Amino acid sequence: MIPFSVLDLAPIPQGSDAAQSFRNMVDLAQHADRWDYNRYWLAEHHGMPGIASAATSVLIGHVAGQTEKIRVGAGGIMLPNHSPLVIAEQFGTLEALYPGRIELGLGRAPGSDQMTARALRRNLSSDADEFPRDVVELMDFMSDEPRQRVLAVPGKGLKVPVWILGSSLFGAQLAAMLGLPYAFASHFAPAQMVEAIAVYRSTFKASAQLARPYVMLGYNVFAADSDEEAAVLATSMQQSFVNLRSGRPTQLPPPLPGYYENLGPAERSMLDSVLSCTAIGSPATVRERIAAFIERTGADELMITSQMHDHHHRRRSYELTAGVRAAL
Repeated sequence: MIPFSVLDLAPIPQGSDAAQSFRNMVDLAQHADRWDYNRYWLAEHHGMPGIASAATSVLIGHVAGQTEKIRVGAGGIMLPNHSPLVIAEQFGTLEALYPGRIELGLGRAPGSDQMTARALRRNLSSDADEFPRDVVELMDFMSDEPRQRVLAVPGKGLKVPVWILGSSLFGAQLAAMLGLPYAFASHFAPAQMVEAIAVYRSTFKASAQLARPYVMLGYNVFAADSDEEAAVLATSMQQSFVNLRSGRPTQLPPPLPGYYENLGPAERSMLDSVLSCTAIGSPATVRERIAAFIERTGADELMITSQMHDHHHRRRSYELTAGVRAAL
């Protein structure tokens, strides 16, 4: 029985606000803790009307303080937006507050448009080697004996577990070279998933953190008591994704029955492609889809995301998915 974890973007539904999103986040995290989910990760995004997790480190501390045993981390911190020293200090602080429960996933995308990225750090670089250098520098800050003269306090010696996130072969190669666990964003960018997994596993080099390859895959689940209800609930995420790809990001819309069926061929093809790693339906349907996905990929862990407009339906989806895991 492989572990299931939670990826939360702290969605802001239409008609709501960030404060309510954070209350929903804590409620879901506390339930996920009781339902034996392995990790609860929050993702860094900026300038998105429907995503409230921009101050990711702050929210990680809030969730960790409101839960008991579940591991809490970033899925991920977009390192090009930050100084490695600042992230080492932030996650060193979190690890000091919640020892053994904090982890750090790192991505190389800005998590925003170029204008927002420039406002975040103001020194955008096209140097492809900068992200790997920043990852190594960050890990060194948190090591027992940093090579750098500048110290991360807190941070030094705390060795927060680091993951590499990716949606292409670049992240797979870097994770393998550094001997780090790898999380692939198959929940929205599955095109290179199979090839990336193969590259990571075949080129992996053991490290002090990890002896053998470990792959966690993003997976969308929209679970409900019936296939019909789940199909309607999934339309919120479908609308949001089409709006985003059309250049008009919005807060998470309410469900719209018949939305998918009434889409044009281009929009429907786009959704079928980017959301191919998705299970929509009753527990029996979701179990069948997830079992087939695990069999096909050999995933070591699934990172479940469920973007639903209504918090109670979203929480119910994670509850049903926890039951699916127990039945696998």
